Amino acid sequence: MSLSKKYKENLSKYDSENEYNLEEAIDLLHSFDHSKFDESVDISVNLGVDPKHSDQLVRGTVSLPNGTGKKVRVVVVSKDDDKNKKAKELGAIESGSEELINKIKKGWIDFDVMIASPEMMVEVGKLGRVLGPRGLMPNPKIGTVTPDIEKAVNEVIAGKVEYRVDKAGVIAVSVGRISFEKEKIVENIRTCMEAILKSKPSSVKGTYFKKFTVSSTMSPGLKVNRSDFVN
Repeated sequence: MSLSKKYKENLSKYDSENEYNLEEAIDLLHSFDHSKFDESVDISVNLGVDPKHSDQLVRGTVSLPNGTGKKVRVVVVSKDDDKNKKAKELGAIESGSEELINKIKKGWIDFDVMIASPEMMVEVGKLGRVLGPRGLMPNPKIGTVTPDIEKAVNEVIAGKVEYRVDKAGVIAVSVGRISFEKEKIVENIRTCMEAILKSKPSSVKGTYFKKFTVSSTMSPGLKVNRSDFVN
């Protein structure tokens, strides 16, 4: 794969073998040449877990204090007309019950998060083949199946993100935009990392937190020193 001139220039600005403290890493990210669009800032965390075992799945949500900088497209499924109306007022792009479910059945999936009231989960469950592979199925463990629709919509739009370990034992999360001030990116990352570290399964033996890198959409990944987060 041929590397772009911009990418090569960015590679020359740092030591790929070095582990930086978090503040240094964000300074470096800001010093890179970036694309014309506002790139996302992403973290990748390698964990010492075996996701094949259900008791070692690491998953949860965390509210980033400075948001993600991304407009999140939320849909709400509820039988309560008042809750559906309020959801739209708060910023949901669609809300409804059977008619919305039928729309999704026909192939409409232009949204990032679905929030559902508990009584609708029987119908929402029928959308498993559509929603499941895209990670859009509501789940009470992450707060997207709840009777408190208003709270859930507010949290998601304000910057609540989900983290989930993949088959390789890695968690990847978007934690802001490259246009954010360093302090806001650092605060978001520390908040996210605190949640991930607290989610350590009791069944995990040995090293839980193995490696950590931070990058923007088009930049190389920078290694971050683990000691910034663990004693």
